[in-house]
Parts: sequence; structure tokens; C-alpha cells
Amino acid sequence: MVIALCLIAPFVAMLWVDSYAKVDPTFIGIPFFYWYQMLWVLLSTSLTMIAYKLWQRDQRARKGGASA
Repeated sequence: MVIALCLIAPFVAMLWVDSYAKVDPTFIGIPFFYWYQMLWVLLSTSLTMIAYKLWQRDQRARKGGASA
């Protein structure tokens, strides 16, 4: 369930355009519309990495449980 949330969150955030289709607040002169999307690039990378690590841990646990 956590893995699915990590993978779905970026899609929901980017598809909900009304939440970020604005200019203010600006960050170092960059309109919100652009820096919000760039922030999600970093967040998506982190969430995908977390999901992958959780999936690996789950797979190792399944293999360990099957051999015992």
C-alpha cells in the first residue's frame, strides 16, 4: 500500500493542475507554476527510490520466509 502511494502521489500532484496553475508565490523570481513542477521532479525521484527499496525489502522477506 505504501509503495502504491509513493508511485501514485506524483501523478495526482501533476494532474491536479488547478492546484499549481498560478504565478504567485514566486521563488527567486521563478513563478510558482515552474518551481512547483521542478520540486515534484525531485520528490518523484525520492518517492520512486523509496518505493523500490520497500519492494526490494518485501521481496527479500518473501524469499527468506519461503526457505525456512
